[in-house]
Amino acid sequence: MIKQMQSQWFLRFALPATLSFTICGLLYLTLNWAALRIDEVAETRQKGLVTLTVSKLRTAIAHDQESATVWDDAVRNAIARNLEWLDTNVGAWMHTYFGHDIALVLSADRNLIYRFSTEDGPRPDDLARAYLPLAERLQERLASGDTEGTNERVLSIGEADLVYVGLRPAIVSVKPIVSDSGEIQQEPGQENLHVAVRFLDGNLPNEIGTEYEFSDLQFSLAPTKDLSRSFVPLISHSGVVLGYFHWIPFRPGSSVLQATAPALVLAFVAIAAAASLFGGMIWRRGTRLASSRAELLHQASHDSLTGLANRAHFNKELSKRLEGASEDKLSVLFVDLDRFKAVNDTFGHPAGDKLITMVATRLRSLLAKALIARIGGDEFTILLEGDDAQRADQIASQIIKCLNQPFDLEGGAHASIGASVGVATSSGKTDYLELTRQADIALYHSKAAGRNTYAIFGSHMDELLQKRRRLEDDLREAVASGIQIQTFYQPVFSLDDGKVASFEALARWMHPRQGFISPEIFIPLAEEMGLIHEVGTLVLRDVCKLLFELPAIRVAINVSVLELSSPGYALRVIGTLAASHIDPNRLEIELTESLPVDKDGHFINNVASLRAAGVSFAIDDFGTGYASFSRVQTIDADRIKIDKSFVDDMDKADNKAIVMAIISMARAKGLKITAEGVETEAQRAALQKLGCDDLQGFLLSRPLSEAAVHLLVKGPERRAVAV
Repeated sequence: MIKQMQSQWFLRFALPATLSFTICGLLYLTLNWAALRIDEVAETRQKGLVTLTVSKLRTAIAHDQESATVWDDAVRNAIARNLEWLDTNVGAWMHTYFGHDIALVLSADRNLIYRFSTEDGPRPDDLARAYLPLAERLQERLASGDTEGTNERVLSIGEADLVYVGLRPAIVSVKPIVSDSGEIQQEPGQENLHVAVRFLDGNLPNEIGTEYEFSDLQFSLAPTKDLSRSFVPLISHSGVVLGYFHWIPFRPGSSVLQATAPALVLAFVAIAAAASLFGGMIWRRGTRLASSRAELLHQASHDSLTGLANRAHFNKELSKRLEGASEDKLSVLFVDLDRFKAVNDTFGHPAGDKLITMVATRLRSLLAKALIARIGGDEFTILLEGDDAQRADQIASQIIKCLNQPFDLEGGAHASIGASVGVATSSGKTDYLELTRQADIALYHSKAAGRNTYAIFGSHMDELLQKRRRLEDDLREAVASGIQIQTFYQPVFSLDDGKVASFEALARWMHPRQGFISPEIFIPLAEEMGLIHEVGTLVLRDVCKLLFELPAIRVAINVSVLELSSPGYALRVIGTLAASHIDPNRLEIELTESLPVDKDGHFINNVASLRAAGVSFAIDDFGTGYASFSRVQTIDADRIKIDKSFVDDMDKADNKAIVMAIISMARAKGLKITAEGVETEAQRAALQKLGCDDLQGFLLSRPLSEAAVHLLVKGPERRAVAV
């Protein structure tokens, strides 16, 4: 009886309890092992994410710098040592917008031009020890022409590393300050440099922790001994460990196990519920991690400002669709915003960002089915397929019309920009690089045609572009050699006695294969390429040499408004005259363009300085520009030159009346008057009767070489003949 009761007790209580305990124990051990493995995987992923984040920070800081260092204005203001501009655009702005702790601008010899710091900051020598090796290495790369690492997203090379600044670890990045348009040429390795510093032990760990949901992320010099925390070393390129980031890791397995443990203790019946709860929680945690991964993948393939695809994603999709295109047409459109830089300069970068997002919204609304990407500051690409590809020209026209509508910015401001569009169409399989190259060439032609229009790629465009690039290369070589750009001199004769009154210096390009190239071709090209200052320097050098050799003559030079608007131009001219021992009264400057928008005051200051030194001014081609009469009021001119177009048609009553009005106005202002393009005796007689002071033209003399000028000045009095 006792044995039976013991057996029943065993069967009813002990065995179920033992089995339940065994099952619960095995399940608990299994769950515990699984939880540890999950925690290990999660912790490994978090370590990888922290390491990746620090690595991306180096790239991100360098990318942040390019918003201010690849900029014509930055080059000019760094050269001019405009500290106020530098503070606004590369110091305080970089801190406010990107959170950089320190910003420096260095000269080519690595001396400090400007410094911005959020606090007293490290000692100068500690800071210098941190950035000088990077700056020196960057200058060596720049001087050697190294472009490794540059691409459509990275516009200039740079050097960045994790280093100690004094006793504080930091990310230090050095970038050259270069031209975004290519118009400002700098000797490689001699560019001014921009240094950005972001401390690792400041508020950066808190920002990273907040953004990526790391609990209590901190920096320390030594690895933490707290087993409840994870850590990763911060290692420089040279392998030096600067310190550690440590945090309380998220352990999804342990959290779940703790939540299910009470249910396991209560009874076996809770096993299924506990397992279900465990599975559900794991699934939710996994879903969250998968969502985070998907978000990271999206960020890697899309533009952060507009949400559009980025260049890499666009090229990948274009390549894939071209491979499967068969005989279907695909069209690629390159869209470049017109006058966007003016909006940035006028309203600031935040307004520019706002405008970019509004442009993206309009493009999405107009082309809901197309793949649209932002590939640069104000550049977009569009992929059209099917029927849209067939009518790419109509869509290009719609884009221009859409973006021509004014944009309402914040504060009641309005911006009117416009767009230039290049179109390339492919039938069947085509290399994506070739198709995008064709669209880029078409965009170049649309901009050359006056902007706010579109162009469709044709084979002739490639040939014209290559010809233009060859001419650009030849002009760079001509300017560098200093030989091909020659100066000729056209005499100006006095109507009183018929003698030579002065000479006008004219630049001519003697191309080794094409012969003389007209200034009407190469002078605008030099202005676009940023070489006009070098051309002007060559002409001024030749003029000073002639003035020194012939003390009795005066010479006029044609100066681009771009030159007169550059800081320090007056000082360069006055210094060149002084070095050649030339009296400034013997030099006259002829302006051939309308006045610029002189917001910086450089133009007016240069004119005032030159006039104070004794240089006189003439307004060339008078009467042809819409601002000619206002220029006489703005510039305290000494002479006006009546344009050849009026002299040619002196026999017409209207033109003769215009010439009479110009002469009367000049007389009232006390200005000297020179008539250009005199080719007949009738013109000469009429101009003399109207009261001109001097004449210039082929009737009297063609432009002369330097040797011919010597013969004319030193020889017997006679009318010059072209040589």
